[in-house]
Parts: sequence; C-alpha cells; structure tokens
Amino acid sequence: MSQKLTLGVTDLSFHRITASLISHVLHNMGFEVECVYSPHQENFKKLKDGDIDLLTSAWLPSSHGMYKSEVEEIEPLIELGLHYEPYALWGVPDYVPSEDVAEVGDLVKPDVVKKMKNDIQGINPGAGITRFSIKMMEEYGLNDAGYAFHTGTEEACFSTFEQAVENKEWFIVPLWKPQFLHYRYNIREIKEPKGLLGIVDRAVLLLRESKKELFTKEQLETLDTLRFSNEIIAELDYKVSRENQPIDTVTANWLAAQSQ
Repeated sequence: MSQKLTLGVTDLSFHRITASLISHVLHNMGFEVECVYSPHQENFKKLKDGDIDLLTSAWLPSSHGMYKSEVEEIEPLIELGLHYEPYALWGVPDYVPSEDVAEVGDLVKPDVVKKMKNDIQGINPGAGITRFSIKMMEEYGLNDAGYAFHTGTEEACFSTFEQAVENKEWFIVPLWKPQFLHYRYNIREIKEPKGLLGIVDRAVLLLRESKKELFTKEQLETLDTLRFSNEIIAELDYKVSRENQPIDTVTANWLAAQSQ
C-alpha cells in the first residue's frame, strides 16, 4: 500500500498550479497525496500542528518568513526546491503614462488623483501583498488623498482588474509575480522607493523534519532539484484560470514535455 502524504496548499490559483505539479512528482514516487487548501496563515498553523506533512509554496524570507518561524518553535522544517522567485508589486495598466505615474508617490499628485480610480482591490488579509499594501497606504498618504484599500477574494481582485482594463480606466492593482494576469496583460510596475513591498522571495516546498524518513535520499534530491519559474507558473495558471483547462492535465502535460 502506498504511503499517504497530506500537502498543504495556499488557496490561490498559482499555488494550486504548483501543488498540482508537486503532486504529480510525488505520485510518480509512489505516494498517495491529499491536498488541503487553506488561507496563508491557517496553512502554517496546520503545518505546525502536524495536520499537514508538507506545504507548497512558502515565500521566504519576506512574505511567509514569520509564519515559518512560528512553526519552527515546535517542528524543524526542511526547505526543498526553488519553485519560482516571487515578489509583490503595485502595478498600473500599460496605457497609464510613466511620465504621469512612475512611482507610488506620484499617486497623490492632484492631476493623477483626478484620473485614478480611488478604490484599490486587494486579496485576503493574510497575504504578504495585503500587509505591504496597508502599510503603503499609510506611509505614502494615500488614505488622506482619497484612496481606499479593500481586501477581498482572489477573483474579486482579478475581475476588477480585467473590467477596468476593458473600460480603459486608470487604476492601481496590488499584485505579485507569478500571476496569470501577467501572461495576458502588460502590467507596468510602479517604483516603491521605501522598500515596503518586501524583497524577491524564494518559493519552496516545506517538509516537516519528522516526515523526512518517509523519503529516500534520492526522492528528497528530486524534490530539491525542482525548478519552475514565474513565467511558467503564470502561463499554466492562465490556462486553468481563464481558458478553463483541467489543472492536472495542464500540469501533467507540462511535466511530460520537460522529460522529452
């Protein structure tokens, strides 16, 4: 009988893509994999409590480092692979001229305030981009200038973006790479000189050290050599999220193409 593993997955579309890729690899090693989908913080709590064996993908050290530290107060963790190199950003559609909006501070210029949509739609409260954005709203005086940042669902953020582009509106999107919108749209990153958006992270698989014995040395090496990229995850994410292709088929086809 195959050994069962419980894989924690942050419940966002690009994390589900990576989880599907990892699940295929684990299946090929002979494991039975159950995926558990939860928000960011809840996922790390489950890892700490032993409700899940592995977590994909942790963004370290910037976005999820503090959550990882909390887990390691109880259970040491092993980092495996480099799934991609994510980072948070604030962007505008490419039709917003860079001479008008080059950096976050430009958003408070009176002529920009008049043109820019004042509502900024984010995602869930536990996300790094949400924490960073709330801090930016304060530090750059955006609340005082009439802007408002709202948390919400992943789909609310992305559909708001797509509708605003269709209407050729000026607006701000708090986003990150990898994300499927980058595959379809030209999103211009605006500069954030205060460094409030964190740094470029490493997206890795986390394994509870107590579960290390379930794997052979070769299997751990295989998991540690897995390399995807921001661009690959964004493309696969788009195929699933907007072209409605089956996720496990999309990821299996990509893995098969790599082995040819």
